[in-house]
Amino acid sequence: MPFAFVWFLASYNAMKPARVLAALLTALLCVLSSSASADQAGRRHAENDLHAQPAVQITVGHSDAEIIGHDNRALQAAVDYAGNLGGGLVLIGPGEYLMRDSLHLRSRVTVRGASNGTVLKKVREHRSPLAADGDFGEAAITLQHTEGFTIGRGVYVASKNQRNFHGVCATILNSRSNYFTLTRPMNADIMVADDGFAATVFPVISGYHIVDARVENLTVDGNRAENPTQVDGCRAAGIFFYRGDNALVTNCVVRNYNGDGISFQQSNDVTVRRCRVEQCAGFGLHPGSGSQRPTVADCSAVENGSDGFFFCWRVRGGVAEGNRLENNGGYGMSIGHKDSDNFVRDNTIIGNRRGGVYWRPESKPMAAHRITFENNLVRDNQGWGLFVDGATDGTLIRNNRIEDSGSGRQGTGIRIGKRAGQVLLEDNAVKAHLPLVDERETGDR
Repeated sequence: MPFAFVWFLASYNAMKPARVLAALLTALLCVLSSSASADQAGRRHAENDLHAQPAVQITVGHSDAEIIGHDNRALQAAVDYAGNLGGGLVLIGPGEYLMRDSLHLRSRVTVRGASNGTVLKKVREHRSPLAADGDFGEAAITLQHTEGFTIGRGVYVASKNQRNFHGVCATILNSRSNYFTLTRPMNADIMVADDGFAATVFPVISGYHIVDARVENLTVDGNRAENPTQVDGCRAAGIFFYRGDNALVTNCVVRNYNGDGISFQQSNDVTVRRCRVEQCAGFGLHPGSGSQRPTVADCSAVENGSDGFFFCWRVRGGVAEGNRLENNGGYGMSIGHKDSDNFVRDNTIIGNRRGGVYWRPESKPMAAHRITFENNLVRDNQGWGLFVDGATDGTLIRNNRIEDSGSGRQGTGIRIGKRAGQVLLEDNAVKAHLPLVDERETGDR
């Protein structure tokens, strides 16, 4: 049965009579639009500007909207409607929406909420050990316990050793007894002997293989208290993209997610602006593997369990500007594996529990080269302000304030590891018990 009609039937009893006809017409349009795909929208070279920018707009909300609902199904119906017509704007009214699966974004669709008034809250997690191995390429799981695993629910499948990129997030499509089919296949062999499991865990907002998606003025509540399985940013986050090019996330809040706040993997030209990530279990802001030219600006990552800002592997040509990274459980910022040619400027990095900014200990072919670090405030982080470790080269550290305010926490201002190459220090104001510790041999400086 088409999704739009599933949504209509599920919502019928809650509707006022005056809304029934409008809802049915909306459902019909969703079905018809899927077979009448927009001819010009989405083409790289459309016939004209009007074709290239569809003006479709639809509202969804608890009341007084074109689609009435309180959960992810109503939101998804609106996003799919706009997406099937080539793009457009989905306006989500104020209120709390319960998320039993991700809101799956579509290319060229802008999803806009009412700022703090629009909250997408993840429902309680259910979890079960696998009853049979999940084989590589198999789009199905067999579970020991089936409670909470219903059709349409999002799931995360992984094991003790096969997690990170080898786990998978998917949606349940069908079931027979304890056997469930999924929208995506296994990325690895998820073995019973390796504690393979499934949990109803997923990104609250997710975009796979899309372009030009926008997320604005929304709050994501990860409901960490009822979601005990921690997931990593390689396959999940409060807001997550995988190959979601030219995406924009702006004026959003992600809080209490049992994983990363905002993560994007293999997604080029992503912009994250004026967002706040707080009290999430993992990284706050995570430009991920192979994501080229990201811009993360004017955001805050506060009191998250790990690093406030984590440059993952092979993130190049990026800008981290005007962010506040404070009181996180890891480093304020970490940069490492092939993360070269990035600019870090005008950030405030305070009170992080493992240190201020860490260049990870990579060998020369894999190190983060040609990093420009300028005009930042680095204060009262544990141990040191900056630690340039690994065989990095071409590092420029300029016009920064790196200081201990008197607490004694940030005892070392700048530490340079013994394998580091050229590190150029210019016009920095450093206040610490040890302003500079340079571990290189004299001839290597």
